[in-house]
Parts: sequence; C-alpha cells; structure tokens
Amino acid sequence: MKKEQQRILVVDDEAGIREALAGILADENFLPLTAEDGEAGLRLLEAEAVDLVLLDIWMPGPDGLEILARIRELYPRLPVIMISGHGTIETAVQATKLGAYDFIEKPLSYDKVILAINNTLRLSRLEEENIILREQAKRHVLTGESALIRNLRRQLELVAPTNAWVLIRGEHGTGKELVAQTIHRLSPVANKPMVELNCAAIPEELIESELFGHEKGSFTGAASAKRGKFDLADGGLLFLDEIGDMSLKTQAKILRILQEQKFERVGGSKTIRVNVRVLAATNKNLEEEIERGNFRADLFYRLNVVPVFVPPLRERREDIPALVADFLQEFARKGLGGKKIEPEALAVMMEYRWPGNIRELRNFIERALIMGPEGRIEAGFVRQLLGAATAGEVAGRGGLGEFRGLSYKDAKQMFEREYLRMCLDDNSGNISRTAEQIGLERSHLHKKLKSLESEEMKGIGDE
Repeated sequence: MKKEQQRILVVDDEAGIREALAGILADENFLPLTAEDGEAGLRLLEAEAVDLVLLDIWMPGPDGLEILARIRELYPRLPVIMISGHGTIETAVQATKLGAYDFIEKPLSYDKVILAINNTLRLSRLEEENIILREQAKRHVLTGESALIRNLRRQLELVAPTNAWVLIRGEHGTGKELVAQTIHRLSPVANKPMVELNCAAIPEELIESELFGHEKGSFTGAASAKRGKFDLADGGLLFLDEIGDMSLKTQAKILRILQEQKFERVGGSKTIRVNVRVLAATNKNLEEEIERGNFRADLFYRLNVVPVFVPPLRERREDIPALVADFLQEFARKGLGGKKIEPEALAVMMEYRWPGNIRELRNFIERALIMGPEGRIEAGFVRQLLGAATAGEVAGRGGLGEFRGLSYKDAKQMFEREYLRMCLDDNSGNISRTAEQIGLERSHLHKKLKSLESEEMKGIGDE
C-alpha cells in the first residue's frame, strides 16, 4: 500500500507561527492542519484523522493545558507536543504529567521541532505496536491439527501477506472473527489496528453514519462530527462482519466506495479518499441470497476475491480435545481452574454435533466448570448438561434415560423445548438468528415458542 502522509495539527493563536510551522511541515512531507485556538483544534480532531498535535500553551480562551487534558480524555493515544513562549519548569512538569510527549520553547528552532516530531511519532508508534501485540497475545490461535484446520491455516498464510480482499464464510460460532484477526496479524499492516463493524448489530438508519461518518447537525442527535469506519481504517484493514445482513440500499453505497475508495460523510460534501483492505464475513449462503434478491451480485464478486471457508466443529471433531484444553487454560486464568475433564466425558463431547460450534463449546466448558462437582467432570454430568440435544447423539450409551416413562407426545415436547432453549442461548436470545440457524421461519419459531411455553404452564397447572 502507498504510504500516507502523516497529519500534524498546529494549534497556535499567532498566525505567523501557524504559517511558518505549516510550511516547514509540508517541506518535510507531513500534511499540516492549523487551528487558531483550542476549541477550533478540538473541532478539527472530531472531523479529521490526526497523527500528532503541536499545541501552544498561552492562548485566548481555554489555555493549552486545559486543551491537553481534554485531548487526553477524548483521544488517549494521540501524541501531543507543547510549545510556549513563556515556559517554566513548573509548566513543563505539569504538561508532562498531563500526558504531553515533549515541551518546546519559543522562539522555535525548526530543526528541533522536526526532531521532536520524529522522535514522538516513533515512540507513539512503538506504544501502539505494543498495545496491538498485547491484544493479539490474548486471542486464541486457530487451534487444532485436523486436515481441515491445517488447510485453513495454509490458506491464511498465503493470502494474509497480500493486499487481496477476503470473504470469510462459515456457520455461526465457527470462528470467522478469529480468522480475520489471524489475517491481520500476518498482514503487512499488522502494526495498525483492525477496524471492525458488525453489520447485523447496527440499526439500518445508523449504519451509513457508522461506515462513512457524519457531519455535525446532519441528523437528530449528531451533536458533533464523527469519523466513520472507512476513515478510521485508512491505510489498514476493515473487517465487515455479518455482511449478508446489510440492506440493499447500504450495499449499493458500499459497492461504490469499495470500487472508488472515496466517499462523503453523511450530511457532508467533502470527498474523503482512503486506501483500505476489506475483509468480510457471513454465515449466509450469498449465492442463494442473490437469487432471492437480498444481496447484490456485483458486491459479492467485489468482496469474493479470495473465499475462505471456516468448517463447522462437527466436521473436525478430532480438534475438540485441543479446543477444550485451550478453554480450560483460559478459564483457569479467570479463577475457574482446579477441575479435570475425564476422557469418557471428552468422548461424549466428541459425539455431540455442536450446532453452535466453537462458541457453544466454549460456553459449555464454562458452564461445566461453574456447575460441575469438585475435582472431576465425568461423562454422566456432561450428558446431563447437554440434555435432550445430547440424547440424540449418544443413543445407546445411556443418554435417553430422562425420556423413560414419557409418552411420545411429552418426550417430543421435552426435546423441542430443550433444543430451542439451547439454540436461543447460543444466539443470545435473538429469535431471527435462531430461526435462520435451525431452518424455520421467524414467525413459525415464535409461535412454536409460545405453544411450548403454554404447554409448560398448562402442565404445571395440572400437577
């Protein structure tokens, strides 16, 4: 990717200082922005991506130290260098305590200014890289040695170092976000944050603002200007999760931006150019969605440069022991250690289909550690926790005992009730996602839940 100019904001009430600094910054291949006072500087920070601020202390209105405190509160990672014509040791110490990287006195030596800027940018970049590395260290790697997962890792090792766009496909809970994080970690822009947007979690009326940003007053509640995800991801990676849930209207706007790499904020007229690599993920069959008229074919072909499929857990059950070991270590760090899962209990887990995939397995391990007996988690307890859904998977191994003595009608209702509760739990109670996962219309699932609830209450009343 082409290296972008770094933006330096100069905040000083003296026009001559602003003009002189802007000129020297431009000569050094920086992109200068200027503001005549602190409030104007804060407004610029709301609207523009800035890499460093040169901030005068003595200005009319809020002084530089007040503005520095507000910058640290609003943009804690943004480096600031203070400049002053009346510097004292006390002022420099106070500025440093407030988070300033450096302190320069007037009259300015432009060589010293450029040296301070370069040193500060280098320190800031190292701090950012350390933060990213710490965040990455907390994430799981792609665990497992099945043929499917080894093939997936090889694919990611090939595509990550390139600039190719990737469409990540797979069921709910298979680890699509983890795949995106792996691509980011192995990419040329691993030292920059990956900007993420869950397209299914943003209301339709707000998604354009989230993607493209908005200007102050562009709609009710827009009290200040805001940068969008495309703007924040400039020069790096943008991860669009659940891309299949985006409306056709938003799809059309995204397609234009993906093709042209430029856009206008909501309520604005200024064209903003970006250089963004896009990763997208979906659990939907986009070819079927195209046939139904729910997804644009041209957007699909634009995103689907390199398709990556994340296999469901039921197709790589040999990876379950390694995943369980990972989760046990994770929860031990959170104070849920001290319990061992017996091999027979692990065998029961490997026979289960895990419709919620890795997310369901992780939740199950946490539940087992919390609810299980001290010391060991045995097969019987695992069957008990998995409930009716497990019964169908482990028939002939004693897992159907809870159905003994029930009529066919009562057993069927019991299975449906427990199965639907499990699926709703996997989808955080979201009826629409649950209906899509199990292949029912939303209205039909809603009626089924009401019917089962009614039958359950009726049974309680009859006792």
